[in-house]
Amino acid sequence: MHRLLTTLRRGFKERIGWKRVGIAASLLIVAFAITTLVRTLKGVDTGVILTALTEISPHRIVLAALCVIGAFCTLTFYDFFALRTIGKKHVPYRIAALSSFTSYSIGHNIGATVFTGGAIRFRIYSDYGLSAVDVAKICFLSGLTFWLGNTFVLGIGMAWHPWAASAMDQLPPPVNRLIALGALAAIVAYFVWLTLGEKRRELGQNGWKVRLPSAPLTLVQILIGVVDLGFCALAMYLLMPMQPDIDFISLAVVFILATLLGFASHAPGSIGVFDAAMLVALPQFGREQLLATLVVFRILYFMIPFGIAISIMGGRELWMSVIVPWQKRRKLNGAYPAPVPTSATVPRPVEAVESLQSQQRVRRSSKI
Repeated sequence: MHRLLTTLRRGFKERIGWKRVGIAASLLIVAFAITTLVRTLKGVDTGVILTALTEISPHRIVLAALCVIGAFCTLTFYDFFALRTIGKKHVPYRIAALSSFTSYSIGHNIGATVFTGGAIRFRIYSDYGLSAVDVAKICFLSGLTFWLGNTFVLGIGMAWHPWAASAMDQLPPPVNRLIALGALAAIVAYFVWLTLGEKRRELGQNGWKVRLPSAPLTLVQILIGVVDLGFCALAMYLLMPMQPDIDFISLAVVFILATLLGFASHAPGSIGVFDAAMLVALPQFGREQLLATLVVFRILYFMIPFGIAISIMGGRELWMSVIVPWQKRRKLNGAYPAPVPTSATVPRPVEAVESLQSQQRVRRSSKI
């Protein structure tokens, strides 16, 4: 049996591999989401959607925008926490905030966040002496913050309101509650494992090693993820239609599940996947009203930050590739200015005449 399992594992790695499985799973999620979205949107009246957009009060949109700002401000601590964890304390907070905001906003909207976000991080952090391995560690620790926060919030929410997830995963509420308790138990076991010794907190080999945060710092790590998700879910909650009523915890569970599906699909901006999941999990709301909410949320959370991030990176590249070299050349050219004549070097008229006369006397004496 052991030989059979070893042969099957070796054959799986050589012929299929986890990378192909991940790609296939992403394509399957996207295909299923698009099919569901097309089926759900049949018969939707565009005019009703436009009317629903006007029914969202401006002050709720402003409050939702403030929550989005709070979410992105919290997001900046993902990289800052990771930098301090790997010992790169010379990188200031403003650079960590720039990297975290731009890599997430651009990467999540373009898709394949692991690669696009990592490339943006390396472009920024390489100016501060960080290597590709350091950037990989930052991406790993930032991802760990994201998943710990999601697992904790989703575990609490599903344990409290398991029926909120049943509309999406089609599982009975008791099963969802068991899944939630299992997720919380996994976090507790992770904490216990962290306390067993510092050597256990080292992951990796062959030049790539990362030390995981200690148990107290992991609490901070989870708190960062919880605050980030809380702001995002609150922004969605503020934009939801007033009727029928839905409590915040139930909406947060649906929102996090939809976000994780969108993240797993690697689709640009989770387009189609996130929307289909929300429409399927919240059938009690009118489709037009819910679509209006999703449109406003996408503008606030995806489109506006994406435009700002692109502008920031474009301005930074222009500054680094054009302005800075021009300033260096100008400074270099001005480092050795042409000598300016002074009164000490320019002879006065009387001195010039006396000098000429003395030269003539020397020539006459030489002839004699």
